[in-house]
Amino acid sequence: MAIRSPLCVVLAHVDHGKTSLLDQIRGSSIAAGEAGGITQAIGASMIPLDVIQKRCGKLLEALKINFTIPGLLFIDTPGHASFTSLRKRGGNLADIAILVVDINEGFMPQTIESLEILRNFKTPFIIAANKVDIIPGWKPHPEMPLMKNIAQQNPAVSGLFETKIYELVGKVSEFGFDADRFDRIDDFTKKVAIVPTSALTGEGIPELLMVLSGLAQKFLEKKLLVNIGVSGKGTILEVKEEKGLGTCLDVILYDGSLLIGDNLVVGALGKPIVTKVKSLFVPNPLAEMRDRKSKFKPVRQVTAAMGVKISAKDIDGALAGMPVRACNEDELSAIIEELKEEVEEVLIDTAQEGIIIKAESIGSLEALEFTLKEKNIPIKKASVGDITRKDLIDAETSLPSDPQHAVILGFNVKAMEAKDSDVKVITSDIIYRLIEELDRWGLEQQRLRQSKELGSLILPFKMQILRGYVFRQSNPAVVGCEVLAGTAKAGISVMNAQGKVLAEIRSMQMEQENVEKVERGKQAAVAMDNVTVGRQIQEGDVIYSAVSEEGFRKLKGLKTLLSAEERQVLKEIAEIKRKEVPLWGI
Repeated sequence: MAIRSPLCVVLAHVDHGKTSLLDQIRGSSIAAGEAGGITQAIGASMIPLDVIQKRCGKLLEALKINFTIPGLLFIDTPGHASFTSLRKRGGNLADIAILVVDINEGFMPQTIESLEILRNFKTPFIIAANKVDIIPGWKPHPEMPLMKNIAQQNPAVSGLFETKIYELVGKVSEFGFDADRFDRIDDFTKKVAIVPTSALTGEGIPELLMVLSGLAQKFLEKKLLVNIGVSGKGTILEVKEEKGLGTCLDVILYDGSLLIGDNLVVGALGKPIVTKVKSLFVPNPLAEMRDRKSKFKPVRQVTAAMGVKISAKDIDGALAGMPVRACNEDELSAIIEELKEEVEEVLIDTAQEGIIIKAESIGSLEALEFTLKEKNIPIKKASVGDITRKDLIDAETSLPSDPQHAVILGFNVKAMEAKDSDVKVITSDIIYRLIEELDRWGLEQQRLRQSKELGSLILPFKMQILRGYVFRQSNPAVVGCEVLAGTAKAGISVMNAQGKVLAEIRSMQMEQENVEKVERGKQAAVAMDNVTVGRQIQEGDVIYSAVSEEGFRKLKGLKTLLSAEERQVLKEIAEIKRKEVPLWGI
C-alpha cells in the first residue's frame, strides 16, 4: 500500500479567479486562453511536495506534521457544477476542494451553487478569499507572511478587510457551515478555513498550500491509501489527437498502477473498447495537461494519483468522463461487464417530454444535465456530438404538446441551420450562458402565450354615458360615451354599476367612421341593442365590460400584462359582483 496525492478540485463563480490562482502556483497562464476567460475543459496539474515545501517554507515546518503525501493533484473544473462529471463508481473523484470567492464581490449565484454541490457530495473544502489586492487602500507585500502583511495594513484598510471576512463567515453559516479565518481555527474538522489570497500578487498562496496540505495529510490519509500492485483505475479527462501519436487519452489515474502493454478497457456509449497501452506520458511537475506547450516525458509505468496521457489503438470512440480500467487476461470479461454497468450509471435518465441537449463529451453532458435538473427542466434526449437534422426532427415533435420544450441546447458543439424549423437552437461554449439564454427565451415564450390568451378574453374597461348626447333612445339605443379606463371594444357585453348585464355593444363611431375599439380619454357614439335610454340606461351612468367569473380568474393570473388602470377596473368589477355574491371570483 502507498499514499497517493489527494485530488483537489477548484470551484468558483465566473471571474472570481480560480484558474488564475492555479496559474500563480504553476507559473503558467492557462486562463488567458480560455473561452470568455472561463475554464471549459477539465485540466490537471501535479504540484510535488518539495515544491509545496519550498513555497511554504517555515509555515509548513510549524505544523509539525510528518508529510507522506507525494504532493497535490489539482483539477481545474469547467464551470461551477461540472466537477460532478469527475466521477468514479460509488462517488466523486474529488478528495478536497477550494472554493474561490472574490472577497470584494462576496457570494454570487455560482458560488452558492458550488457550495451546495460540495455540501451534497460531502466534499471537505476551504475558501480562498481572493483578490485582497484590490481592497481599497491595500498595499501588497507578497514577500512577507500573510499575517504580518495584514498587520501592517492601514487601520482603516484592516477594518474593511475584517468586515469582508466576517461577511463571508456569515454567508457560509447560512448553508450550515461554521467558518473562520484559518489562523483563528483550533479544530479544522469543525470549521471551514478561509484563507485570504491574491492570484495577482501571490499573497496568501503559501498559506493556502499549507492549509490544504495539512488538512490532506492529517484528515485524509486513510482515504489516500492505494494498492499500487493492483490494475489501474481512472477517468478520462480529454480525448485528443497528438502529432505522431494519433488519438490519445488524458486520464486521471486514481487507483492502482498502469504499465505499457497492459490490457485497457475504456467505457463507451456502446460496447466498451478493449485495447492495449501502447505508450504512457506524464507532464513535467507544475505543467498543465491541457496546455499545448506542456512538456511530456515517456514513462513505462504510472501509479495513482497521476495525470497521464495514454496512447493506444482503436480508441476513437472514447469520450471524456468515461472510466478506464487496466486488467489481465483472466479479468477481461468481468471488467467489460463492470464497465457496461458503470457507463449505464453515467448515462442520463430522460423523460418522455422535455428539451434535447447535446455536448462535446459525456462529462460536459453530465455537467449540463446537472444544472438543468437543479432548475427542474426536463430532458427528453441527451447525447454526445454535433446537432443534426435528426435532433431537429426529434425536437419538432414537442411543438404540438408543449412548444417550450421544442429546444435544443448545444454545449461546445456545432449546429446545422434550422431555417424552416420552429425549434429553438441555443449553442455556447460556456454552460451558464446556455442556461441564461434558455431562461430568456422561456420568458419570451411565456409572454407570447399569455398575450395570446389575453387576446381571447374580455378585458376590463369602463365608460360613462355623456349627458346631452342621446342620438337614439332604442332599437338600438345610440348614445355618446367617454372611455374612462381601459379600451372599449365592439362586440363586448356591458353591465351597469349594480352588476346587471345590459347589452352588447353593436358598433361604435368616431367622427362618423365605424371603429372596433376606443381608448381611454376618447369619445364615441355607441350603439347597443335591447336597452332603452331612460329605462335600463340613463345619461351619466358608468358602465363596465361584463367580465365573467371564469374570465376574471384568468385575468387575475395574467394581471402582469394588464395596465394599472385595467387592474383597477378589474378590482371595481369584483367589488360590484361581490355585493351580491361574496365569493365571486375567489
